[in-house]
Amino acid sequence: MLDEPRAGALVSARAEVENAGTATWQEDVSCSYHWLDALGNPIVWDGIRTPLPRPVAPEERITVRIAVRAPIPPGSYRFALDLVAEHRAWFGEIGSAGPEEELEVTPRVTAERLEDVADVHVPAGWRLAPGSAEFALAAHAEGYAVVAPSVEAPRRSRRALAPWSYRDGRDPGFADPLLCPSVLRGIELEPLPDVEGLPAFAPPRDELWIYDGRVSVEPLT
Repeated sequence: MLDEPRAGALVSARAEVENAGTATWQEDVSCSYHWLDALGNPIVWDGIRTPLPRPVAPEERITVRIAVRAPIPPGSYRFALDLVAEHRAWFGEIGSAGPEEELEVTPRVTAERLEDVADVHVPAGWRLAPGSAEFALAAHAEGYAVVAPSVEAPRRSRRALAPWSYRDGRDPGFADPLLCPSVLRGIELEPLPDVEGLPAFAPPRDELWIYDGRVSVEPLT
């Protein structure tokens, strides 16, 4: 039913759906899914919507290939297919639940070195601080396509780089551009004007990313 899921990555599933009702499904009905824990509690409720390719009449069955974003972190989950009538209801909530499958979500990457799977946009004269590569690699394995670091700014740039100085933890809603990010290969980011000579990028709209202050870049001198 579902291609092998890797944490945070896009995969696809093949779904056969049949209209067992008396009304034709129109363009407001989409295929989607939920990720649940072992007890059936939702981990991710609102999955990506895949529109039906055409209206589906009563007693008609069609096959749909749907896009699925695997959850993070890796682990055991239940994958539940569902249909949704937008702004009305999930079919599973009104007695027409779809199939469920127990799945093991694997790490997004399994490399031992960051440079084997990601490009780190650190310019000449700067470097990843000791230990940062290991934190970035762990975040990529967890499922994040982009890991944005904090910045250990030199004295002359501390005020300008103050928003990137938070080093105590993670911020998935970081509001500023991403400076010197570690990016899994195959992922393209929108470049923005440099900040104090450091390459800046817009957060991706269609990939999971994280600002992780434990990952840090620092000047060489």
